[in-house]
Amino acid sequence: MNLSRNYFNKLMITCGVGMSLLPSTALQAQESKRPNIIFIMADDHANRAISAYDGSINRTPNIDRIANEGAIFRNNFCANSICGPSRASILTGKHSHKNGVTGNGSEWNGKQTLLPRVMKQDGYNTALIGKWHLNNNPGDEFDYWKILMGAGRQGFYYNPDFVTSDGKTEMMHGYSTDLITDEALGWLNEKGGGQKPFMLFVQYKAPHVPRMPEFRFLDRYVNDTIPEPETLYDDYKTRSSYANEANMKIGKRIKILPLLKDHDPNDNIYYARMTKEQLEKWHSFKDPETKKILEMKRQGMLKGDAAKSIAYQRFIKDYIRCIDGVDENVGRLLSWLDQHPEIKKNTIIVYSSDQSYFTGQHGWAEKRFMYEDGMRMPLVMRWPKVIPAGVEVEELVQNIDFAPSFLEMAGIKVPKEMQGESFLKLIDGSKSKDWRESLYYHYYDHGKHNVPRHEGVRSNRYKLIHYYTDDVWEFYDLKEDANEVNNLYGNTKYEKQIQQLKKELYRLREQYEVPDSNFEAPYVPVRSHRKRKKPKNNSI
Repeated sequence: MNLSRNYFNKLMITCGVGMSLLPSTALQAQESKRPNIIFIMADDHANRAISAYDGSINRTPNIDRIANEGAIFRNNFCANSICGPSRASILTGKHSHKNGVTGNGSEWNGKQTLLPRVMKQDGYNTALIGKWHLNNNPGDEFDYWKILMGAGRQGFYYNPDFVTSDGKTEMMHGYSTDLITDEALGWLNEKGGGQKPFMLFVQYKAPHVPRMPEFRFLDRYVNDTIPEPETLYDDYKTRSSYANEANMKIGKRIKILPLLKDHDPNDNIYYARMTKEQLEKWHSFKDPETKKILEMKRQGMLKGDAAKSIAYQRFIKDYIRCIDGVDENVGRLLSWLDQHPEIKKNTIIVYSSDQSYFTGQHGWAEKRFMYEDGMRMPLVMRWPKVIPAGVEVEELVQNIDFAPSFLEMAGIKVPKEMQGESFLKLIDGSKSKDWRESLYYHYYDHGKHNVPRHEGVRSNRYKLIHYYTDDVWEFYDLKEDANEVNNLYGNTKYEKQIQQLKKELYRLREQYEVPDSNFEAPYVPVRSHRKRKKPKNNSI
């Protein structure tokens, strides 16, 4: 539903912050009664690595605070599990085939209808600070932006480059996650108390590869053993060949960082960013690990399942160390709101990620696949006086829903072209009888990490995946098989459910106007027209 300005006024009165009916272009002081929004997004942050979610492996007290004081979405999913496409869906409220970003190489059309531009045109002050990762810079949809640059638009962890909306580029000394928060707090101090309501996007690179935690977290978990997922040693027996052939397996090749005395930082673009002092400090933590791995190699221990177990511990520890930095900085943003109680009570604060991540499930460290840990997204949200503390939203929500939801929360009419649905009616814990019962998913970046194009439909209980490039199907009963290790496609017991999901898949294709040309060869991923230099070595 669209929340009219009149409905919005009633909601504000209910919340004790009444507001008279204003024209959409008004910039009077009363506009400050409309809610501010701070949208915080990490990159590749798995639900499993947030302690508010079931089965967590670490502690995230500040992200948990948002969930505990507001709502946690238990079934939030992306429409295309890859960085650029997910970000495009969040900004446009549309599936990839509609917004034009089907893969990370796709060009970005910033002239289309975008969440921040609609809010800006309706009186909001809009800003984005941090990771952008779309193939054209932001434009006039933001009043201000400052984004990470370099490393294929991913940005660097240490001493990163930023470019700003006035065209200036600078290398800032320090750690990416901290610097992004510094800049966000600076913007809030300048603009947060103004007459206009604001929407601020704070977007971190962490915990994206190459996972380089800040020094203050490098000594954490050294002597700990992080729990392994049940499917770390998955044999892929019932799945199509794609699961086994995917190029994202942990432990396939253990990369060993050279000792400081043997390390030429210029062999790697991320280490080349470090100062001499930073590199020495990094090695003071990492050289003992390198020596241990070298000794294991000498003893022949880096083979088979043992190698996978060792590689998993190395990967997951740096992964959650990066998340520790994110959570700490989320705490800094929450503290700013605590110090500004009048702003806090009228500010929606949201934490999410561009997608979840396989943190060892099925033996992988990546995303892309429609399996649960690739398709899921974390989402927690606090809105004082509107969202009761401790709300759990169980309905199927998707990243195409973010834009219409934020617009409706702001009392702005949702553009008809947006394909998502506002979940405003769900955030008080109410059950909606007319909410969707299935989700559409479509991955386009054919062949990347040896993962083919595929589409599918997920209901509350079942999932159907179609690798349409060679007409291969998979079907899962998520109630009986939450880990998705038992492909039941072709099982006569489930023939009725399979046919029902096929009908639903075709219905969703029609609803979302997915063009038939998507299913025709050649299945070549979209590439940017820019020719970028390939770094000498960008892996760690």
